[in-house]
Amino acid sequence: MVCASLLGLRAAAAAPRLLRAGSSRCCRRWSSETCAPQPSPVRIGCASGFWGDTAASVPQLLYGGKLDFLVFDYLSEITMSLLATAKARAPDLGYIPDFVLTAVAPYIKDIQRKGIRIVSNAGGMNPHSCATALKKVAEKAGVDLKIAVVTGDDLMGELSNIKKALPKGEDGKRFPENICSMNAYLGARPISRALDLGADIVVTGRCVDSSLVLGPLIHSFGWNKDEFNLLASGSLAGHLIECGAQCTGGIFTDWHTVQGWHNIGFPIVECSSDGSFTVSKPPNTGGLLSFGTVAEQLVYEIGNPKEYLLPDVICDFSQVTLTEIPGIEGGAVKVQGAKGLRPSSFYKVNVTYFDGFRATGCCPVGGPKAIEKGRRAAESILKRTRVMFDQLGYEDYSAINLQMLGSEETYGPHAKQNIDGGPREAVIWLAVLHKRKEAVEIFSREIAPAGTGMAPGFTGIVGGRPKVSPVLKPFFFLYPKKNVKINIFMNGQHVETFEEDLSFTSDIAVSHDQLEIQEELKDLPNGPHTYRLEDLAYTRSGDKGNSANIGVIARHPLYYPYLKKTLTAQTIEDYFQHLLEKEQSGKSLVTRYVLINVLIRISTFLWCSLKKLFGIL
Repeated sequence: MVCASLLGLRAAAAAPRLLRAGSSRCCRRWSSETCAPQPSPVRIGCASGFWGDTAASVPQLLYGGKLDFLVFDYLSEITMSLLATAKARAPDLGYIPDFVLTAVAPYIKDIQRKGIRIVSNAGGMNPHSCATALKKVAEKAGVDLKIAVVTGDDLMGELSNIKKALPKGEDGKRFPENICSMNAYLGARPISRALDLGADIVVTGRCVDSSLVLGPLIHSFGWNKDEFNLLASGSLAGHLIECGAQCTGGIFTDWHTVQGWHNIGFPIVECSSDGSFTVSKPPNTGGLLSFGTVAEQLVYEIGNPKEYLLPDVICDFSQVTLTEIPGIEGGAVKVQGAKGLRPSSFYKVNVTYFDGFRATGCCPVGGPKAIEKGRRAAESILKRTRVMFDQLGYEDYSAINLQMLGSEETYGPHAKQNIDGGPREAVIWLAVLHKRKEAVEIFSREIAPAGTGMAPGFTGIVGGRPKVSPVLKPFFFLYPKKNVKINIFMNGQHVETFEEDLSFTSDIAVSHDQLEIQEELKDLPNGPHTYRLEDLAYTRSGDKGNSANIGVIARHPLYYPYLKKTLTAQTIEDYFQHLLEKEQSGKSLVTRYVLINVLIRISTFLWCSLKKLFGIL
């Protein structure tokens, strides 16, 4: 067993005791008898962490996972806006076609034969069309399935009323114009109700990712609305596996210890009725299940770990314990200790809106002084297009992101010094935003001429002329649950209007960050040695909107006080100053939580998914 300290998380002190076959424990309500056998554990596998995840996950979980439920998580804030755009083009689009054609269709007979039930948010902006497509697949295969649809998250029909009643969002910003989509993050209860009604497949629109797992657990164990610790445990199970292979060795700090990336195992949780669960993966798959891989995913994108707000429960993960279980092929980790509080009477709502147009040029540059040549060429392209804008009466770019990949510009002032003129190959990454589509089209046309009219060494434009695309941005606000109408359909027929029970909710609408009590850490032993953060800790970073979340987990309890003393909010803000958006002078952009989760606000206009890179910077 590995015992390590998480900044605020604790590794369990002993391996769990396993019940022997035939043993029983007192049951709470599954039987009217005083002491009845505990319900069998429920096994749930997650085959997708985003739209575009590998198709290799389904067969390994289907044939090697011994599952009761198989869940698929596809949606992000921007994915919803893309699906809304697709639906606007054609009324039968707006869902995730990969779910129907790649994930389910090839295996639908075996899914039915094994009795595995499916839950997915693949419905996106059009869950009814997703269900219709699934029904056609089932009919073609000669399979009879009950396909449920949960609706109610799409609030676009209430747009005008909401804008009048709510002029500002949760961050104080005014409600935007040019709305593309507006969806409430629904909870797990409608999913569990659809399963109660006999659904073999449940298709939803937007819901919190963890509800895809919590819903089946509520259905299986009958957890009540006020059993907040159990609901928090089920939510944690969902949180750990909702991103697929991210908890089985994907993007792990110690990536070099993870074998078999080509066949990385996707996660399975085996949950007991008391809320405890183990995380594992199918046998004979790659990847790694360990304290570190699970701990990294636990601190991923949760903000305040003592007050993680979800529709069904407010979670406190500060006392969670993780215990490696020896002797299981591929590894397994037991998870316990999540606590819960009554949830808010509000749903969080995500709005996506159009905010101009963008294009990104990506050009490799070779030869001596490649970085200097590339930067000068990029600056010349911008200067040339700005002259054209002036001639046409266009305003300047809304935003520009110029980076020379290979120069360590991502590290800002912390970059290692280049020698002998720097590397002999680099890549120009030049992205622009503008309110006018025509202006971005000018930029797109002016990339290629650099290959003949500027410095030598340009080897082409990756992907050809940069594509002009609309800029989609997120906006969040809170909306009363009582105003959201949730309906459940079965095989195309309306069967029930789901009534949210608000008697177990709180009127507190938002999380209030607790001030951290500063402890004196003056007398720590010190010496002449220096270490990289990755030598002392695991890290995991992610993003929500324009905020980045960095989780830091000590590799050993002795390292914890040094990390706590060193990784202050001010230290983090100073280190990432070159990447931060300073909206208000004097306002801190970093919030630190212990168990240390660092939440920082950064530019939304950075190359690639840079926010997922912060933990290793």
